[in-house]
Amino acid sequence: MNIQQIRNATLIVKYAGKKFLIDPFLAEKGTYPPFPDSARQDQNNPLVSLPTSIDNIINNVDAVIVTHLHLDHWDDVAKEVLPKDIKLFAQNEDDASEIQNGGFKNVEVLQEDTVFEDIQLIKTKGEHGRGEILKLAGLVCGVVFKHSNEKTLYIGGDTVWYDEVQKEIQTHKPEIIVVNAGDNQFLEGGSLVMGKDDVYEVHNAAPNAKIIASHMEAVNHWTLSREELKNFIIEKGISSNILVPEDGESYSL
Repeated sequence: MNIQQIRNATLIVKYAGKKFLIDPFLAEKGTYPPFPDSARQDQNNPLVSLPTSIDNIINNVDAVIVTHLHLDHWDDVAKEVLPKDIKLFAQNEDDASEIQNGGFKNVEVLQEDTVFEDIQLIKTKGEHGRGEILKLAGLVCGVVFKHSNEKTLYIGGDTVWYDEVQKEIQTHKPEIIVVNAGDNQFLEGGSLVMGKDDVYEVHNAAPNAKIIASHMEAVNHWTLSREELKNFIIEKGISSNILVPEDGESYSL
């Protein structure tokens, strides 16, 4: 497989001969207002430009996976530029209906036994924060990819570390794990996605897995930088297990 970090949670995953686009957030730098009640209110989103052209991102995509409908995972530009007949997977019927209302004709709800072109796609659980903030953050999912010719890949999505993530790791034994690790937060309510301690918990649960840290430094409410995460994993002696890609960087695994 090959995994390319595009920007924020947007990934291109080439797996078992198919190209998947994950959580497309494709607007030009500065298109949208900052998320409110959080840091960097003087900076519009996205904070950074795409590392490559939209054409390079969407050309020859076999399927799109949208883990949830927050703007930084499924934005107006993605809705505009993606072909309306493209295969698209959503986390539940509500999200699928909303995507279909945007004109997309080939939308399927991810299940625990979805199969696409001989690739098993398994919806996984996630929690977009802890405590009261969950009521505002809404439902999210991740996805596990399995194929006989590939290593098992687990894309965690917008979740913090909690017991269900540990169960997903114990159940599927992924060799590659992508975590959203920007520790994004509002001024109140705590972490919405993983911070460095959460990443360390993922490593402890899957000590032999390669872990890729995504969703970093691209929207205004991030609180964990790539540099801080890199320093943390060096201190913990796990820098060979955890990859912290720049936007545009890719790995063949």
